[in-house]
Parts: sequence; C-alpha cells; structure tokens
Amino acid sequence: MNRDAKIYVAGDRGMVGSAIVRKLKERGYSNLIGRSSEELDLRRQIAVDEFMAFEKPDYVFMAAAKVGGIHANNTYRADFIYDNLIIASNITKAAARAGVNRMLFLGSSCIYPRDCRQPIREVDLLTGALEATNEPYAIAKIAGLKLCESFNRQYGTSYVSAMPTNLFGPNDNYDLENSHVLPALIRKAHESKLRGDRTYSVWGSGRPMREFLYVDDMADACVFLMENEQIRDGLFNIGTGRDVTIRELAETVKEVVGFAGQIILDSSKPDGTPRKLLDVSKMREMGWEAKTDLREGIALAYADFLDRYGG
Repeated sequence: MNRDAKIYVAGDRGMVGSAIVRKLKERGYSNLIGRSSEELDLRRQIAVDEFMAFEKPDYVFMAAAKVGGIHANNTYRADFIYDNLIIASNITKAAARAGVNRMLFLGSSCIYPRDCRQPIREVDLLTGALEATNEPYAIAKIAGLKLCESFNRQYGTSYVSAMPTNLFGPNDNYDLENSHVLPALIRKAHESKLRGDRTYSVWGSGRPMREFLYVDDMADACVFLMENEQIRDGLFNIGTGRDVTIRELAETVKEVVGFAGQIILDSSKPDGTPRKLLDVSKMREMGWEAKTDLREGIALAYADFLDRYGG
C-alpha cells in the first residue's frame, strides 16, 4: 500500500478498529479516515453509499461489527444477525461501487463448526453445525466472507478475509452482561479485589479451551495481509496457535490483577464450544507470527482497564 493512500477503517472507535489505526500510523500511513456510529450509521445503505462515493478510499478495513460474549450473543440473537449482515452488505457493495479494489473483512473464529477437529483449518468452514449460542453472529460473519469471495469472482476485486481468534486489549468492552470472557474476568477479579471478597465467580465448568490474541498483534496481521499485494483473496486464520482452559485463564487473570481469593466455577452457566484452536500455519508460512505472550497481554489490558475506569 502506498503510504499516501486514503484508507478507511470502518469501526475505528472500537477495540479492533482502533488497533488497526494504531498499527497503520506506526507503519507510516497518515491519510486515514473514519466515522463514529453517530456520524455514520453503517446499517443505513444510502448513508454508506454516499459516504463511500464522496470519500473514494483506496483501501478499506472492515472492522465494524456488533460483538459480545455468550450471554449477549444468545440473548440478542436477532440484533446480532441483522446488524452484522447489513453492515457487511452495505460496506462491501458501497466499496465496489466506489471503485475500491482492495478490502479486508474481519470475521471471527466462531464461523467454524462447534465440534470441529483441532486445530481448525480454513478448509473446515461449513463442514458441520455451529455452536448454538452464537449461531446468528457466526452466520452473519460467514455471509460477510462469502460476499467478499463472490465479489472477487464476479467483479475481479481483491477482498481478503481474516478470521481472528478471541481478541482482547486496549479499548475492550468490560460490561459484565455483554463482554467477552477475558475482559469480564478482568473486571470481576478487579472488583472482587476492591471489595475484599474471598471468591469470584467464573461462568461454566472451566474446562473449555480457548485461544487468545492481543489485539495489536491482530492489527499487525491485518496490515501484513493488506501490504502483501500478491494476496488477492482467501480466508486467513489469525491467532497464536496456543490455547488454555478457561480455568487456567481465570487463574492468570487473578494473578495479574492481584486478587488473593479463590475462583468459583458456576456450572449452571453455559460453556459454549468445547475447544476452539486455530491452525495458523498459512500465516506462519508467509512469515507472520503473533508476538505478545498471553500473560503480558493481560497485564497490558489490565493497565488499560485501570486507565479508563480507575482503581
């Protein structure tokens, strides 16, 4: 990518989009554009068309999405499938109309079957049933990557799809009702420490295994893919290739936060997918690997939490 190229990062105020903006600036890109959801509602097709036609970006990073953890995905199922379907559809079509030839679509590892072989390869997509608790969100993300694939075949565009594993880091959502597991654990452990509690509760059995990726590493991978002009299309897993149990994750969070009490596992709450480890060999073969250790990343995320919400 030319350093002077105009780059639109959809969702630049969120955790993922803001990380991509940081990485682009670090790499010397300065002509960056973005809009808050108040300035541009990506669910409104006419508004998106007008924005894209006016700005005419050279490159687009599609990081905008409605996201949340198990509770949010399972409770607001209609919102998750509708919002994410229409955001992907509007941006993809408007970008093509505006002559954007190169775009990166960000999905999620939840697109893969619930009981998939491990580690999960890109070719495992659509080979089995999805996890029920986040099926609507996953279907929307599958539709988004298939949109990119279809536009490439019909119109000759170069729209690439990146499927990151569970992300965390600066600018994360720490709402206990709607956040993902890691930020929720950070907040729970912190508040338990402040109250002087002897325990803090963790959803599920603690046995499911998850892979976690620091969001700035994800941003680095996305810029890596877009800068490699030889990559014209395709789906790419983005992760570390290592996973931990939820119990082990909770213990690490407890240590980083400095909570001295015990972890209580609430087996009345759902576990979700038993295991979800990505095969990241495609990215490694191209020369990219994650750099941030899980414990180091959690410490950075906790520092961001303290900076935003105080001690």
